[in-house]
Order: sequence, then C-alpha cells, then structure tokens
Amino acid sequence: MDLIISVLGLLAALVVEDVRCQGVYAPPSVRIIHSGHACNVDEERHTERVYIIREGETLELTCLVTGHPRPQIRWTKTAGSVTDRFQDSSVFNETLHIAKILRTQGGRYYCKAENGLGSPAIKSIRVDVYYLDDPIVTVHQSIGEAKEQFYYERTVFLRCVANSNPPVRYSWHRGREVLTQGSDKGVEIYEPFFTQQGETKILKLKNLRPQDYANYSCIASVRNVCGIPDRSVIFRLTNKTASPSIKLLVEDPIVVNPGQTVSLVCITTGGEPPPLLTWITTNDSLPQRSQVKGGTLTLPAISSEEAGVYSCVASNNVGNPAKKSTTIVVRSLKKGRFWITPDPYHNDDNIQIGREVKISCQVEATPPEELTFSWLKNGRALRSSERMVITQTDPDISPGTTNLDIIDLKFTDFGTYTCVAALKGGGIPEISIDVNISSTTVPPLFFSFLVPPNLTVPRGKSPLVAREGDTVELECLVSGKPKPIILWTRADKEAPMPDGSMQMETYDGVLRIVNVSREMTGSYRCQTSQFNGFNVKPREAVVELIVQYPPTVEPVFTEMRQGLGRPVVMTCRVLRAHPSRVLRFEWLLSNRLLHAGAFDAHKDETEYTIRNLNRDGWGEYTCNVINEAGAGKCTFQVTGKAFAPEFYYDTYSPVWQNRPRVFGFKLQWTQMNPNAVDRIVAYRLGLRQMGLQRWWEQEIPVDGPINKGELMTHNLTELIKPESYEVRLTPITRFGEGDSTVRIVTYTAPINPHLREFHCSFEEELICMFTQDRNDDFNWTRHSAATRDTKYTPNTGPSADRSGSKQGFYMYIETSRPRKEGDQARLVSPQFNVAPKNPYSITNPPAYCFGFFYHMYGKHIGTLNALLKQKGQTTATADSPVWSLTGNQGDRWKQAKVSIHPTSSFQVVLEGVRGPGIEGDIAVDDVTLEEGECRDPPPNLSSMSPPPSSHIWLLCVAAVMTLLQGQR
Repeated sequence: MDLIISVLGLLAALVVEDVRCQGVYAPPSVRIIHSGHACNVDEERHTERVYIIREGETLELTCLVTGHPRPQIRWTKTAGSVTDRFQDSSVFNETLHIAKILRTQGGRYYCKAENGLGSPAIKSIRVDVYYLDDPIVTVHQSIGEAKEQFYYERTVFLRCVANSNPPVRYSWHRGREVLTQGSDKGVEIYEPFFTQQGETKILKLKNLRPQDYANYSCIASVRNVCGIPDRSVIFRLTNKTASPSIKLLVEDPIVVNPGQTVSLVCITTGGEPPPLLTWITTNDSLPQRSQVKGGTLTLPAISSEEAGVYSCVASNNVGNPAKKSTTIVVRSLKKGRFWITPDPYHNDDNIQIGREVKISCQVEATPPEELTFSWLKNGRALRSSERMVITQTDPDISPGTTNLDIIDLKFTDFGTYTCVAALKGGGIPEISIDVNISSTTVPPLFFSFLVPPNLTVPRGKSPLVAREGDTVELECLVSGKPKPIILWTRADKEAPMPDGSMQMETYDGVLRIVNVSREMTGSYRCQTSQFNGFNVKPREAVVELIVQYPPTVEPVFTEMRQGLGRPVVMTCRVLRAHPSRVLRFEWLLSNRLLHAGAFDAHKDETEYTIRNLNRDGWGEYTCNVINEAGAGKCTFQVTGKAFAPEFYYDTYSPVWQNRPRVFGFKLQWTQMNPNAVDRIVAYRLGLRQMGLQRWWEQEIPVDGPINKGELMTHNLTELIKPESYEVRLTPITRFGEGDSTVRIVTYTAPINPHLREFHCSFEEELICMFTQDRNDDFNWTRHSAATRDTKYTPNTGPSADRSGSKQGFYMYIETSRPRKEGDQARLVSPQFNVAPKNPYSITNPPAYCFGFFYHMYGKHIGTLNALLKQKGQTTATADSPVWSLTGNQGDRWKQAKVSIHPTSSFQVVLEGVRGPGIEGDIAVDDVTLEEGECRDPPPNLSSMSPPPSSHIWLLCVAAVMTLLQGQR
C-alpha cells in the first residue's frame, strides 16, 4: 500500500505549476505548410513539392519551426530556370505573403531556420504560376504564278500564338464552323514547331475561295486548370486584307538647334485592318518628355542627348510591320584644340626666322558639313594670301580641322592668332582659340615664340603633414605660355582621388582637399595637360601627403556582465595609428581617473583588472589611448544585469481550457547564460491584453541556481477566449532587473493526443499536427467557404463547414485537373499512445472511438477511407480500411464513427481517392478520438472495425494489479 501512495505522490508532483526539465536546447527543424489561393499542391517524383497558383491570386507559405533558442527564419527565392541569376528576395518572417502574384514570381522558395546549434534547417517548395494571355493572330499571304498557265495561286496563312503556363491548346473556327484537319479540302491545319508557350497552330487557306472570306476565331485553352477560362481572338479576312504601308511627313535628316521643339508626323497610306502606329528610337525607349498623339511624336526642347534615329512602325498583324525612319541631328560645337608645326619644344626641330610655321585648329562639330572657320590676327580678319595660306584638312583624314601656313616667317608675323569655328545654321555659340607667337630672342637667327611649361613644388610643401579632418592644399607651381591645366592623380597606387574620380583638374596648380582622411595618405602626381595646344612631353612633380590620425582601437564598445566578487579583465588593443608611436594611456570610471601611464612600445594593448567586483565597480569604464593626433577610446560597460530569458516555443499543447470562456497557457523558457552573473532570485512577469494599455505584474520566485538549458514553466490562467496577450519576462538578481523578453500568447484550440479525448476542427493553420503523407499522389487542402473559389470546381464540395459557418475551416481534396482517376491523398494524424497491456487476464487491446464528419457531394465522387496505422507501419503497409464509403452522398455533412483497437502507439489516416471526373471533391471536419467503444454509431455506414473489446476501465484494474505485484 505504501508503494501505491508513493506512485500517486509521484504523479501528483508532475502536475504542479512550476516544473523544471533539463537540456531543451535543440537545433532547428522546419516544414512548410501552405494556405492562400492554391489551385493544387502536388508531389513531383516524391522529391519536390509543387505549389500551383493562378496569376493574380494570393500566395501564402508558412514555415513551421521547432528548435530552442527560437530559430531565426529567412525566406529566399531562386528563379524558375537554372540559367536565371539567383534573386535574393529575403523575408525574415514565418509567413511569406505575396498578394496578386505575378508569373515572374514563380520559382523555388526556400525556408531557412537557424539558431546557432547544428546546421541550419532548410526546406523548399516550388511555386508554379499559371496564366493565359489573349491569343494573337498574324496573317501572311503568298502569291505564286504557275509556269505556262494563266492563273495565280493566292495562299493565306493564319498563325495563332498565346503565352501561357501550362502549355496552351488551340482550336480554329470559321464563323460558327469548327475547322479541323480534313474537314475542308481548302483548309490545312498543321503545327510547324513547338514553343515554350505550347503549340503553334497555323491555318492554311490554299487558293482562296469566296467562302474563305469570313471571320476566323482562334480559341486558346489550358483546359480550365486553376479555373482559367478560355481566351479567343477574331480576325476578319476580306478581299481587302493587306499589310500596312506608311509615309513620314518630315525630311531626313532633320537638323535642329538645342532647345527647339521637334514634331515628327507619320501617316498610314494602306493596310486592312487599319494599322496601329508606334514610335521607337535607337535607345529603345523614347525620351521621358516626349509626347505621342496618334502618329505624331513631339520632342519639346530637344537636347544633344536626344539626337538619333527615330522610327515609325505600323502593324496590323498582316504581313510584316511597316517601318520608316528619320535621323534627328542636334547642332553642337565642342572640344577646341590647336597645335603648331614644327613643335617649338622639340630640340631637333626649332622654329626659325625664314622658315615655314603651321598652326592647326580642330573642333568637334555636328553636323560636320555646316562647320566654317575664320582666322584673325590681333583681332583683325585674316585672308588667305601667298604668305598666309588658309586651308581645311580632308574630313576623312582629320575631321573638323583648319590650318594656317605662314610661309617665310618674319618679325612682323609676331602676334596673337585666333581660330574661330562656327556653324552655318547659326544659333550655336562660336568657339575661339588663341595662339600667341611671342618675340623672345634666343641665339642668332633662332627665336622661341612660346615658353614651355615648368612644374615645381614649393619648399616646405612636400611632405605635407596634416591631421585627419583638416583642410589641406597640395601645391605645384606652374609656369609657361600658354599656361597649361594641371592634372592630379595618385602616384603610389591605383586609387580614386578625394572626389571619387581617377583624375582631377586645377587651373592654378593647387589641389584643395576638405576633411582629409587617413585613406588619403600617399603620393600625388601633378602633371601638365597633354591637350595644352602642343605636342610636348608632359611635365610632372610629386607631392607627399601624410595624414596623422588618433589611434584606432578595439573594442570600441563592449558590455561585460559579471557577478559580485568575481574578477573582471578589460583589454584595450591598438590596431593602427599615425604617428604609430603612442604617447600614453589612461583608464577612467565615470570620468574618475583610475590609472594612467606611458604606453609600452613593444605592446599593442593595455589592460585593467578588477580583482574583486563590488557594487561600486559597476559602471562605464573608458580607456583613452593618446598620440599627437588625438585619442582613441575603448568603452567597457561593466554590469550585473542578467541576460534575457529565452521563451520556449515548442511546448507540446500549451493551451488548455477548463471553463467555456477562459483558457490557460503553459509558459516555458530557459535562461540565457545563467551563470554569467549573480544567481537569479526571481522573474518579474508582465501580462497585457492586446489592445489595452494596462500591465498586470507578479513575481515568480526561483529556488536555487538555474542550469544552462534548464526548462522552467509557469502556468498562465484566467485568460479570456479568444483574446491574445503580450507577455514580458524579466530576470531579477542582486544587481536589479536584467534584460526582458516579450512574446505574444494567442488562443488556439487545445491539442493533446495523450488526453482522454482528442478533437480537431482544423481552425488553426497547424491543423492539430496532422501531416500530409509524402508517398501519396496529392495533398489535402485546408479551406473555408469564405475563401474557397467555387468557380474552380462547381457542383461539388461543401458550402460551409460542419457547423454551418462560412468562416469555419475544413479539409478537402481538390479533384480538378491535373488529378487523375484513382489518385490518392492521405491525411495522417499525430501519434497517439495506448495504455500499457495488462499482464493479468486482460487479453483484448484497448478500444478507441474514431469519429469525423464527411461531405461527399458531386457526380464524380470517389472513395473516402479511414485507416489505422500502428507503430512500425507505413501508410502503404497499414491494415485494410477500418471504414470506407464510395459515391455521391448528397450536399450535406454526415457523421462517421468506428471503434479501433490498436496494440501499440498509432495514427489514424484519412484517405481520399479521386473519382472519374472533376466534380468529386471530398471534405472532412471535426475529427475526434475518444477512449472506449463507440456508442450508437451512425447508421448506414460501411464499417469494417474489429469486434468490440472490454471497456477502458479494465485498464485501471490492470494498473492496480501491476502495483500489487511489485510488492511481492
């Protein structure tokens, strides 16, 4: 008797409010469930789940995860084709929701869950988006003359194409007559090739007859898959049917000035049906400001970037489109340059009195044929003469170039020569280029007319030392006539300049850098421009820039959590600095100096130790490492705050209810790094009903230390159905409150296969832990009458759930295509445990009553089976059905009950078998499992259950006898 009392006491201890377990940390596992507007979810070769949805519907995939700490979930997508680039459309949420899905959003979706334990868990599902576009009919005709005969053969081809998924099928009609191969000798229907869009049906009308002039209809169909209706197009063939012709009412080319408004007019001159006019350009898209009205394209305030070829295209799906083009040329002048021959800076070829000098001037002009040049000397017009010869270079050799040849150079030729470039049409500013020939004297009969450039770096300007954040000026002194532009580049490495470009220009030789940074340290090259008017070798110089900056240290900020009486070691490490010689360091606590000294030149770090942490030691510690440029700072927040609790989301059946309007919730959690700080003495629990402001708080005491991975439980009671609650949990130590964790508690129908009664109405997405069998042909679908589109499969399926609610959910099999007769879908329950066998005189296994409501309405209804799957069996090797029913049972819900007698842990399986057609949807709802034989089972059911067994109360007798036997 004492043993019985001990066992009962042990059982009582398991139902107290605060229960602890060990080691609940677990790597993640995932599975994907679906909702939304799926047409079907199919298993493809049993290795890939395929979710079929119609374009424009809502895709909803939910990733159900287990694992502790709670895994982070991430959805990613790859495109449907293996050749497509990976597209990362990450969604950090359990549910992936895409409203009005597009065909381009089809592909494989991956759910990845990770919590730092083991490898990430990954599951995928392929989403196939179905669609059907309107078909397009194109017409082509050929006219052939037979030799030595006096007739013409006129053949017309009508081709029908539509984009679709799945592949489309076509049919042709002439008026109301259905055209098929062989139905009319003058008509041929053939398929010359197969495209990704499916079949391409061509209708051939050979040697047109009067009856061939009619309305032709092409009907495209995907056989009502996903409820996609057929689409059709009509083409009227007449004796006037002709391909389009057009005319442009503009010149070619059109030459305009920038800022002008240009209008291009295109008209149709033929074509039946009337052609549609569109405008295109070589840049694929028309300018953003362009305006199209009918056949007129208007380009307001045109710019040089909008110049190009513009084409008018006419199409009426007969023959080839007609296309006419014109070119718009926008006048411009730019990039003037000059050079002198011989080169005055070439030592072997000097300019001398009495010799010939040539000045060449070049510009870029659009259009080049409008380019004109004129020359001035000292501001006065210069005409071509025997000594001053003005010529224009052949455009094929050097376009946009003019030359001034000075024959037999004299002292009187010194002065400023100006080359002026202009366009004949006007409206564009002229470009003027000045060339100065000076009278500087050199040794006898040799004169230098230009001063070559020279570059020097001023004394004290290299190397240039600055501090990070300063404004610096790099300087190169430049001289010469004409004074060249200076180009600046990095000399020590391939790196961009401070403005992000690879090269910068200055006119005065000074490069100004604002807010200089450490990355700008290095060598900078200053160089004379190569386009300074002469073929002269560039001059260059180098300026060194040294940027000093304070030490870069780590950690910049770190939090150190520690309990009282324990040591704390803080280390501040120097990563880099300039100058690299660090002068000193100082440690502070809340601006109070703790320790300071010179930095050891052989070390790159400094350390501060608290040997015995007390309450005064909590706070913010800073370490300043100082050099000539400033200080780098490490910050350490030393605290006794406890880490946040980790809510446990894998609690089996956390919800229970013992009164109609309230429910309870089993709240479970573990403590992150419980030994990092002082012992947690309590938790502060906050509870707030969603939508309200007021928090209810209480403390949950903790007795004894908490181990890592230890699962703690607290039961929340008196929660109002069906409200949701925000729960906040905060650990408390001697330091005070630690980090809080928040979660939402939502009411769901209780699920516990180990209780005396199991009930599932499929109201929640978890569907009471039912799963889809992976070895069947297709899946059961969770739906409600409010969300199910009955136009997909009319005249079958329920109009409400078992209770009559259109908002309530149920499970059903969708028997539309691509389902075939005999296809099976199996829904498998969670696993149920049976009471242990009684070794004394009880020979029959325990009995359970398995019940459910079914709806089998439609002229193509197949079969609904209920099976018992026991431990060690698969659905394929399960016993024969314990219940079965075939055929139309009317548009109403009916109840089925059958007694089952498992001998080991077991699952029940609902198997739907597709009938001969699409009007064969079978639905189930309100599945129950109770201990004991079924009482008053519904009549007229095909029950194949074994004979009834003893009542469940005999199990209690077995349990008592087992205990008594143990006392002997």
